[in-house]
Amino acid sequence: MTVLRSLVLFAAAALAEIGGAWLVWQGVREHRGWIWIGAGVIALGLYGFVATLQPDANFGRILAAYGGVFVAGSLAWGMLVDGFRPDRWDVAGALLCLTGVAVIMYGPRPEV
Repeated sequence: MTVLRSLVLFAAAALAEIGGAWLVWQGVREHRGWIWIGAGVIALGLYGFVATLQPDANFGRILAAYGGVFVAGSLAWGMLVDGFRPDRWDVAGALLCLTGVAVIMYGPRPEV
């Protein structure tokens, strides 16, 4: 159950951070205006709160592992929202990152 909760929180964090950054991008680069930028800033702030809900208490571990989720999530967002088509190297890199997430977050550790 702890692993499932952690995975759900990583997905929520990715949605907030990547979605927020995309909204800011749209507001600035695509000239959609301050409402888009403001919504992006709010979403980015929510990302910070979601990260604190992870069951592991180690900030460095959570953020390091989340980096891999961010990489894979960003490619997925690009595919779903912007029509980006990753090549085999993008996919290989994302899989390596997700493997790193699994090792960092869910590898066996001695009980303390």
